[in-house]
Amino acid sequence: MGKNTLEDLERGLLEYKMAGEFLADIKKKFRGEDKESTKVAELRRLEKGSRTIKEFVQEFRRAARGSGYERRLLVEEFKRRISATICWRLMVSEWQHSSIEQWYNQAIALDQNWRESRRKEERLRRR
Repeated sequence: MGKNTLEDLERGLLEYKMAGEFLADIKKKFRGEDKESTKVAELRRLEKGSRTIKEFVQEFRRAARGSGYERRLLVEEFKRRISATICWRLMVSEWQHSSIEQWYNQAIALDQNWRESRRKEERLRRR
């Protein structure tokens, strides 16, 4: 499919026997050229929700691959996708905020500690 496909089609230079062939050709062209934009959109749709941070980080890593996001931009997107509370706690903590891997590890540790403290509180309430 050439650069001027629509114009070629309108002039009768391209022939498709079925509309499905034409649509498949268009989809093929745009998927190949726009993988990065698709990955960015996928990354921006992510929400932590009720999942653990560890589960969220796994999905975030997968979505980030091929997005073109690196270093600071990736960290900023990660901060937007996690909960405001976790983000705030990480930003005011004493650790050095640098690589995305450090952000992942610190967020996971914070979430695990918080969940463990909630379990302990619950056990104490039951007594």
